[in-house]
Amino acid sequence: MNLMKKLAAAAAVSFALGAHAAPTDALPTTGTLVVVPAYGEVKHANDQAIVMLAIEETDKDKAAAASRVNTKMKQGLEIVKKEDPQASLKTQGYYTYPVYPDEIVLANGRPAKQPRVPVSWRVGQYLEVTTTSLDKLPKTVAAAQKILTLNSINFGLTSDTTKKLDDQRIAATYKNLNERIASIANAMGRKVGDAVLDTVDFEGSGNYTESRAAAAPMMMRMKSADTADVAEPSFEPGETTLQMQLVGKVRFK
Repeated sequence: MNLMKKLAAAAAVSFALGAHAAPTDALPTTGTLVVVPAYGEVKHANDQAIVMLAIEETDKDKAAAASRVNTKMKQGLEIVKKEDPQASLKTQGYYTYPVYPDEIVLANGRPAKQPRVPVSWRVGQYLEVTTTSLDKLPKTVAAAQKILTLNSINFGLTSDTTKKLDDQRIAATYKNLNERIASIANAMGRKVGDAVLDTVDFEGSGNYTESRAAAAPMMMRMKSADTADVAEPSFEPGETTLQMQLVGKVRFK
């Protein structure tokens, strides 16, 4: 009797282990709609520079300050045009504002009441230079710095280059979509041929267009440039990465 009980117990344990080790049935995937995000990017050496040059003068006589700014900006324009005839130039951000003396604080800690009379005037103007002559850029900037000051410089891609890269960017993103669909089909135990691409949404990522940063004019204090020779600055244009995302909807047969 004891032998029979032992055999029955062993059989029960064996059945339980076998049931636990048996593979579970895969979930049915017929008609399943899968949303697949995809990503692609292309890189290209920057071929354009946007340089912001500036001039600022301070004088008790507002007209004198403005006159010097106008004269030096004209000289700066002539220099840039001579060094880089193909550059696109745009003057902007002309400003004139008064400079007031510091407030006098009385012994009681309160500011003294005095009329707000400016002690001088600050006048300035900006020059935006857009160029593709990157090989000449250090020499051009150094020549301009004899008169003007360098406020900022930004490298990027021309609109023509960006348009040419669109085909590559779309192809890279669509290739990534196909690769991810193949991986998903494999994980689901399905063949890629069982998948039908239902929708491709190139707007699924929101704002993916590249915008080349343009230097915005800022009102800031700058030391006036003199006419001394300036050593050529060093620039490394670098490269720009253009990205794209899309969302595809795949339905399995």
